[in-house]
Amino acid sequence: MNYKILCSDLDGTLLSTKSNVSSFTISQIKRIKDTTRIILVSARMPNGMYYIQENLGITDQPIICYNGALIRYGNQEILSVFIPVHVLQKIHELTFELNADMGLYYNNEWYVPNISERVEKEIKYTKTTPVFQETTTTLSNWEQRQLGAHKIMLMCTPESADRLMPQLAHTFGNELNLYRSNDTLIEIAPKAVSKLTAIRSLLNKGEELDDVIAFGDNYNDIEMLEHVGCGVAVANGREEVKAIANHITLKNTEDGVAHFIKNHLVF
Repeated sequence: MNYKILCSDLDGTLLSTKSNVSSFTISQIKRIKDTTRIILVSARMPNGMYYIQENLGITDQPIICYNGALIRYGNQEILSVFIPVHVLQKIHELTFELNADMGLYYNNEWYVPNISERVEKEIKYTKTTPVFQETTTTLSNWEQRQLGAHKIMLMCTPESADRLMPQLAHTFGNELNLYRSNDTLIEIAPKAVSKLTAIRSLLNKGEELDDVIAFGDNYNDIEMLEHVGCGVAVANGREEVKAIANHITLKNTEDGVAHFIKNHLVF
């Protein structure tokens, strides 16, 4: 196999631990990076991706953050699509009634109202730190600055998430991407963007999606894997993801991406 671009999700895919790539993965990326563009594609914020780029030696490449809502190339912002404050305020009204916390992200800004087990895990695994303040304060500040959210993370109980998902889908389904990543977490992003749209926007003249190989594990990777030249799922991925993939490699904890590169990508 020979591809011009390799795109990979991070958590549950390229990362062999909760926060880092292995030395084997680094060696395989090093082997191909001079002939293949390596683009990291994640739901993470930029600061949660830069250190991985550095470990892989690919800081000369762009990164796709927040599932495609933000693309950065070094200090340059290539694309930015965010959810406006008036929509955030409506979502906050729903979550406030159900006692669910809103994590709000814009570029490298991350705001949460309270510390929680989920917030502690994200601090540890992404090596980033939030600002702790009331959601109403964040929304007021963003309104003055004419900003919005590249991503919303709703931190719920299983019961409140069960109640919130249908309400959110009914009210915002036409304008937002709603993704329940587990029993207690709901991720929200602008409808106009996805990992696939971001990849498409980074294609150079003469490049096509057929020139791309992509790796992923979760629901937000399905569109990307379906439409690129070769979509590869890791063995620990969702069954729905593995069902649409062209290939299935080893688990992320077994360096599945690196093994696939070693065994199948020839340069």
